[in-house]
Amino acid sequence: MQKQFYVYIMTNKSNNVLYTGVTNNLVRRVYEHRMKLTPGFTSRYNVTKLVYFEECIDPSSAIAREKQIKAGSRQKKIDLVNGMNPTWGDLYDDII
Repeated sequence: MQKQFYVYIMTNKSNNVLYTGVTNNLVRRVYEHRMKLTPGFTSRYNVTKLVYFEECIDPSSAIAREKQIKAGSRQKKIDLVNGMNPTWGDLYDDII
């Protein structure tokens, strides 16, 4: 069984804060953000809504993709979300 890696974008209720992360367990990591289990940016700014994710084949490609997304403009992140999830709905229920 091949391990999966994910790059994801989350936002808050009003969609004005964007957070990009990488993980090997998307369901667990989004749950941790939603429940504010780890202090930091996402808990401070109530980032609880998964709006974008993509699968990567290995950890190094996932980290490289995360850095590429983070280095891009806010508009590029918005375009990524709009391409996958034009309504900006919470995708968490789709992955569990």
